[in-house]
Amino acid sequence: MRSVLRAARPFMGLKGFVFLGAALGATCAQIPEASAASSPYTLFESGQVRPVAMSPSGHLLFVVNTPDNRLEIFRLTYSGLLEHTGSVPVGLEPVAVAARSNSEVWVVNHLSDSVSIVNVHGAGRGSVVRTLHVGDEPRDIVFAGPSKSRAFITTAHRGQNAPFDPQLTTPGVGRADVWVFDAQNLGTTMGGTPLKILNLFGDTPRALAATPDGSRVYAAVFHSGNRTTIVDESLVPDGGEDVGGVPGPNTNFEGIPAPEVGVLVKHDGASWRDVLGRPWDDAVNFSLPDKDVFVIDANASPPKQLAGSAGFFSGVGTVLFNMAVNPVSGKVYVSNTEARNDLRFEGPGIFGGETLQGHLHESRITVLGAGGVAPRHLNKHIDYDVRPAPPSVNQKSLAQPLGMAVSSSGTTLYVAAFGSSKIGVFNTAALENNSFVPSATSQITLSGGGPTGIVLDEGRARMYVLTRFDNGISVVSLSTLKEIAHVKMYNPEPQSVVEGRPFLYDARLSSSNGEAACGSCHVFGDLDSLGWDLGNPDGSMLNNPGPFKGPLFIDPDFHPMKGPMVTQSLRGMANHGPMHWRGDRTGGNDESSAQPDQGAFDEEAAFRNFNPAFVGLLGGTSELSAENMQKFTDFILQVAYPPNPIRNLDNSLTPSQQAGREFFLHTAILPGGITCATCHTLNAAANPGDRFPGFFGADGISGFGGPPQIFKNVHLRSQYQKVGMFGSAAAFGSQPPDPFMGDQIRGFGFTHDGATPTLFQRSGIFDAGTQVLPGVLPDVVRVNPGIPLTPAGDKAKRDMEAYQLVFDTNLAPIVGQQVTLTVANQASAAARIELLIQRANALECDLVAKGVSGSYSEVEVGYLYIPEINRFVVDQQAIAPIPDAVLRSVFLGTGKSLTYTCVPTGSGVRIGIDRDLDGYLDGDEIAAGSNPANPLSTP
Repeated sequence: MRSVLRAARPFMGLKGFVFLGAALGATCAQIPEASAASSPYTLFESGQVRPVAMSPSGHLLFVVNTPDNRLEIFRLTYSGLLEHTGSVPVGLEPVAVAARSNSEVWVVNHLSDSVSIVNVHGAGRGSVVRTLHVGDEPRDIVFAGPSKSRAFITTAHRGQNAPFDPQLTTPGVGRADVWVFDAQNLGTTMGGTPLKILNLFGDTPRALAATPDGSRVYAAVFHSGNRTTIVDESLVPDGGEDVGGVPGPNTNFEGIPAPEVGVLVKHDGASWRDVLGRPWDDAVNFSLPDKDVFVIDANASPPKQLAGSAGFFSGVGTVLFNMAVNPVSGKVYVSNTEARNDLRFEGPGIFGGETLQGHLHESRITVLGAGGVAPRHLNKHIDYDVRPAPPSVNQKSLAQPLGMAVSSSGTTLYVAAFGSSKIGVFNTAALENNSFVPSATSQITLSGGGPTGIVLDEGRARMYVLTRFDNGISVVSLSTLKEIAHVKMYNPEPQSVVEGRPFLYDARLSSSNGEAACGSCHVFGDLDSLGWDLGNPDGSMLNNPGPFKGPLFIDPDFHPMKGPMVTQSLRGMANHGPMHWRGDRTGGNDESSAQPDQGAFDEEAAFRNFNPAFVGLLGGTSELSAENMQKFTDFILQVAYPPNPIRNLDNSLTPSQQAGREFFLHTAILPGGITCATCHTLNAAANPGDRFPGFFGADGISGFGGPPQIFKNVHLRSQYQKVGMFGSAAAFGSQPPDPFMGDQIRGFGFTHDGATPTLFQRSGIFDAGTQVLPGVLPDVVRVNPGIPLTPAGDKAKRDMEAYQLVFDTNLAPIVGQQVTLTVANQASAAARIELLIQRANALECDLVAKGVSGSYSEVEVGYLYIPEINRFVVDQQAIAPIPDAVLRSVFLGTGKSLTYTCVPTGSGVRIGIDRDLDGYLDGDEIAAGSNPANPLSTP
């Protein structure tokens, strides 16, 4: 409650605050202030996959309200306009929805690792009757198999709900899972029992598609890669390309030599080659089969991937967003972008000659069929050598294609261009044979911006499109291809989020040719799992203002030719000072003031220093205005990391993880008592303005870590995302090169350039002994007191690897987790409910419970758990707080279900009992006839 009251005060008004105080009685005086991390809204920026669905009868439209963790239900009128009938609380960050029947709808909850099964009745209202627990970060769902009674759900190969060891340190393991449930036999356990968990040899999957008869299901890997990887710097001969080293130019235009770095290579089907075409096969000890889209026999018992080459497609694209099946021809359309990271450099390309300016990821639809794989570039009208491009080019472009829909005749494909705020309209035959001509007249412009999902309603000649920028739904006439109506759903996001989001994605604003945006590489605010060489031979040296830890063996200043580096996430940058691997986006050269949160520690100033990239990298005609860059900054610094999916839900550590933590914090690995935590700091200073306090391994300070450049001490929150590259010909400390490791799923691993395959090998650079510092003059050596070359030392590295894979994030692992209590599962659900209450008592989350009362005209009811009194506050002022045992008995006695959810600290009031934070509780508003989703509508 300490977080509840703090978060509620600015929003609730006197009435709501007095009510909560009265409910707590004298306990209120003992409640301390909330932490600064508390907020009524936490931004995760989850990418929607299948956000819109229509009931089989065509009477209802189902739409996920991602920021409000709800399923919105609309009745479709005769003219195809929308009439809102119901709003159902589901899990956190719903991203996909599918209607199994007119009365049963399944919703995929990305952050809650769950699927909500919603019962819908004829009046267009509904309630959650079952919650299925699945693997980490589920994304999509389709029904297929016999009578389409099987639900297929994509998840990452990890997560606390998964009944298997994810084998994070084992080479050659597929990390793409599809959970299959028999919808007619879900089992009696609280989270359901899957019929089968299919493991596919790729990284995390995203999209699904099913054939009209349900016999085949296609599953697409999200960051599927493009057969590129990195050759470690230690394997690249020094001195430039004339001695087999880094491809030139090897100085900037001022003649200052660039640092020695690794080399990006791409497999051409026979060899690993760099940008000059030189082979590097001896430097890569693994292979990338690049399996992008998998084919599943949905009718098999149990479902299975087709055998041999019939079971997958390769070469589909680099980042795969969505899929659609042509109902007539059976061909599969895959919306994707293809990265050009095997090439180099940003800037105008004057001195270096090469440039990626405005040409990073190409937007494509790839056609899969009996003839194989046929990529189709949607923007083939762009002449990338003309920079800036004329406005007519921008007007025709389609950026970041997401959702698709195919007409029942199979002749027309509609594509949601997220980064262009348009719908592209394609003749499928012209698309397949690549004879289509890009034209602004074959596009539909939407008022809301950021379209993600499409549903066709051919009976009414309508199309319904979810527009993420404003959390709305556009109604489009299929006969005129014009938007005829637009409906906004309730959106709890702060105005700063709504205003700033387009600057991440909108390629019309970002680039002159209309194809490139920050979101091209920072996909949904995260990353693309690739390495890029975005140096600039036309750039000048930049002062590095620090601050630094430890001795500097080399010049700390920033050379413009920094070499290959993997894309970093834009999540969790608040409270982390300078940005980029080297900290070269810094406010330290703008201000002279010191910590906290000023100068080099000012992350707002650091992010504003990315503004030149709109011209130098994206190819825009100008930088953003100061006002717009500040809006972008205000938005992006609110994006948070999700909870760690490996750590135990009760936030405990295994013995190995705990031993790794102790080693990380207390064991000296370098002279002078330097530990891992000396640089990778865990705790933050008490800065009241910090929304996300905690450094998570990064404190904004730079130092020398071995490579021939100075790097910022990086955070360690996302290490589990980088598992899957095993095999390097480089030696790490005393560890010898790997043998050939066979097929792997990723081409980039850990550290700044992704050249370190595992955290175990990264730890190896601290093995005890006297060693030459890699990348530095041979006479610079160290005597390392750290990890002994013994079985005990080997175990220490394994323990530290285990600890880093469960590193703290902004949120406790319990956040998002759910359970739905029913009469049938009350025994198995009890332990889960107790766990949620326990973690709420530990102040790791706010705990809410949602259900319905009444019979046919079901009315939503909500509850918020208050740890200090061990009771749930009800969303009606007149009802006294209720113990959990009483709450359970009430719902079990009526035979209705009740869903408990741990939500981010500070958001419990909004999610549980006061949706619009107007100070009037939801139940009281419903009883009075006012709207709980409209702060201007009150009793």
